[in-house]
Amino acid sequence: MQQSSNLLKLIILSLLGAISFLLFFLNFPLPFMPPYLKVDFGEIPAIIAGLIFSPIAGVIVIAIKNVLYFIIGSGEPVGVAANFLAATLFVLPISILYHRYKTVKSVISGLVIGTIIMAIAMSILNYLVILPVYAWFMGMEEMKIESVKRFAVIFGVLPFNVLKGIIVGMLFVPLYMKMKTWIEQKRATLA
Repeated sequence: MQQSSNLLKLIILSLLGAISFLLFFLNFPLPFMPPYLKVDFGEIPAIIAGLIFSPIAGVIVIAIKNVLYFIIGSGEPVGVAANFLAATLFVLPISILYHRYKTVKSVISGLVIGTIIMAIAMSILNYLVILPVYAWFMGMEEMKIESVKRFAVIFGVLPFNVLKGIIVGMLFVPLYMKMKTWIEQKRATLA
């Protein structure tokens, strides 16, 4: 019985990972932002997995999405790693708060906290690690200049991640309200 339950969980996580991967392609840049920063909705299946199973399940879905994206050759390693980190920083607070309180308010609070954590942490990571690696790996020599790097973070990365969190959150809340009963039923029977 336990083995079939684990197999079912694996199948559901794989399906959510595949859906996340497909949603990753429905991306778009935001006006007045660098064109390489694009909003996608690949985090939504990861949030659902995190709510049904556990925060780690959400991270597994994110990993599946990014591994598939890398395998098909659409992403280079730095961008894939950055997307994995950003999505993880966003999804974990939502899942953790939901499992602690199991309320709509905890989901909304998680979305707000996840957005803040993602925006701040990705700004720091971009400044210290990601942009310097891009400078080295992709030949973006201008990212070695401190003022250019600082400008890219303050006027690109930071506002982009705030807006991405808001956009994904505004889409997820009504979706969650429609799926709330189903998510709770699945959590009760599968988790």
